[in-house]
Amino acid sequence: MAKVVIYARVSTATQDYDRQLVELREYARKMEYDVVAEFTEKVSGAKKVEERAQMMELLSFVESNKVDKVLIYECSRLSRRAVDFLTIIEHLTAMKVSVYILQNGLETLLPNGQPNPIAQLVMGILAQFNSMERSLIRSRMESGYNHYRQQGGQVGRKVGYRKSEEQMKADYAKEIQLLKKGLSLRNVSAITNTSVNTLRKLKLFL
Repeated sequence: MAKVVIYARVSTATQDYDRQLVELREYARKMEYDVVAEFTEKVSGAKKVEERAQMMELLSFVESNKVDKVLIYECSRLSRRAVDFLTIIEHLTAMKVSVYILQNGLETLLPNGQPNPIAQLVMGILAQFNSMERSLIRSRMESGYNHYRQQGGQVGRKVGYRKSEEQMKADYAKEIQLLKKGLSLRNVSAITNTSVNTLRKLKLFL
């Protein structure tokens, strides 16, 4: 029985990855795979791999455990940075670990363990499209902000606005979890890209 790992990601704290997990678990059940671990995180796919705690844990887990496949819902869940996406694929391929993308039905390794040239070609194209899409979204947002400012609007928090303790705990659940583990403010900031000043405020809630 093939041993597999499931990875699911969403970009913001207000989104959830339940649908990804349900469909990936169902696929694993149908294929009679043994799911040995699941990794989930709420972090932008535009962040570098080393800034994504769960992705780093996944790679570490795969290196120290017998794993045949990594199941993901679609390409951009792995990364929206083309260079990082291809680097992760290359790293897993070198360890003879196949990546299966459910939405596209693509798998990086053939049954004989050799790289799948068609899948690698298609994934390379998809990675470039995901990267372009991220750039277009960012460009549109900047254009919208500029137009709004030109019309006299103000971007950012309202004067005097302050999040409640409950809202802070909900928005920064991952940061609070890492702080509880005893990680330094600097290390948590490097992992989550959250400012040290914000982390100091969060420590008051521990």
